[in-house]
Amino acid sequence: MSVKLAKIVSVVFHPVILPTLGFILLFTSGFYNSMLTNDAKRFILLVIFFSTATIPMLSVSLLALNSKFDFLMPNNRDRIIPLLFTSVSYYIGFMLLGRIHFLPVFKLFMIASVLLIIALLLISFKWNISVHMAALGAVTATFFALSFRGGVNPMTAIVVVVIGSGLVGTSRLVLNKNNLLQVAAGYILGFFILYPVIYFL
Repeated sequence: MSVKLAKIVSVVFHPVILPTLGFILLFTSGFYNSMLTNDAKRFILLVIFFSTATIPMLSVSLLALNSKFDFLMPNNRDRIIPLLFTSVSYYIGFMLLGRIHFLPVFKLFMIASVLLIIALLLISFKWNISVHMAALGAVTATFFALSFRGGVNPMTAIVVVVIGSGLVGTSRLVLNKNNLLQVAAGYILGFFILYPVIYFL
């Protein structure tokens, strides 16, 4: 993979965009087609985008007003405050999705993601774990958990997620943003926090 392509992959599959992309894939892969109206899907996507992308990006933009803050966050400790803001915004999303009482899985995704972000925040004090791969691991876990829980087989969607995970992991290595251990640890952490919450609860 070239450096240019690696940069494109890292931007397209950025952690703030991944939840929205994941839910779009979820709704277009056959999940909940007979259970959700188009208006309900639009509401969910709006809440997801607002709480997982808009608020975190605004918080980083505000932090960037400080000349001492590096927007690229090359140091793992630079991610601590943005992750803290992000955990709060995910909780806001969790509260908003509480309006959909008959499908708790969306709330489960948000609250499990809060747990993941807190884990990433704590780890980031000492180590540069891959946040990109943690987000991919979380999305992958969501599809697998829903598949086994609901007895459905969205093979195309799962293949897309797995291939996307490989591309993102490779891009992080090519760009020297993380080493192999940090990439693997991020993916495993995201997967094993999200999967049990969505599958068992």
